[in-house]
Amino acid sequence: MKIPHPIPYQGSKRNLASEILRFFPEDIDRLIEPFSGSAAISIASAYYFKVDKFIINDINEPLINLWNEIVNSPQKIIKDYHHIWTEQLENEEAYYYEIREKFNQTKEPKYLLFLLAKCVKAAVRYNNDGQFNQSPDKRRKGRLPENMRYDILNVSYLLKDKVKFYSQDYEKILEMATERDLVYMDPPYQGTAKNGGFRYFENLDHDNFIIALYKLNQRNVPFILSYDGRTENKIYGEELPKELNLHKIEIDAGRSSIATLHSRNERTYEAVYISNNLATISHVNKRIKSFSVKQPSLFDCL
Repeated sequence: MKIPHPIPYQGSKRNLASEILRFFPEDIDRLIEPFSGSAAISIASAYYFKVDKFIINDINEPLINLWNEIVNSPQKIIKDYHHIWTEQLENEEAYYYEIREKFNQTKEPKYLLFLLAKCVKAAVRYNNDGQFNQSPDKRRKGRLPENMRYDILNVSYLLKDKVKFYSQDYEKILEMATERDLVYMDPPYQGTAKNGGFRYFENLDHDNFIIALYKLNQRNVPFILSYDGRTENKIYGEELPKELNLHKIEIDAGRSSIATLHSRNERTYEAVYISNNLATISHVNKRIKSFSVKQPSLFDCL
């Protein structure tokens, strides 16, 4: 069985999951994802038997409702997706907009799954009113039902009876974490949340988020954070305060989607921050030291 991923999501860490998992401690009571999105790290953790209890949260309630159906009612969502996917044939574009309108009115999980599978580059977009407004990818019909069925059944197998779903503010979820848990966070990058394309269902206040990280440190809760990144000539977002005492490494994420679009050989590097209490664990510390990618200053990218 390959690692299943039923929910396509631009920015998903599915291709980086194996690298991120190398920083996990050996004994974890629960893995907590306050900004779950595609839940790629939780799925990979279950697949590799790293963790057997999970909290999956996202402020986007329709997304969490979809996850709940995938894990706890897989046959229903498989049947719904197959029906919607088949109904689109010979009328794909108009049907997509019809489904988008139905979703914005009802927020039903089955409609959201089809939109995620069919929209341009799996790039979720919302307008000012929180309405899904991404266009369809006219070159494809969306994920084939048999492939979607495989992923849904296997995610259900990996996570059923092991996960609790929430749709709350991330700060409330962080309050649940203990020293025995591991928190993995992949919040919106700076510059993409507030008035920046409406990729995310709700904005993230940078200052409040920094305070939340300080609180995790004070409570000795271990965490891993994907927060900023760079291409070979541009840095996205400011580095986090040194006072947080985090250990930053960079993971080569491959050729960027923008570079591919413009036929440029430009690579993307994802920044991952490791909490200090996690970095003191022997195998984690060795892994951090093994990363030797040069971390440029802002001036290096000008």
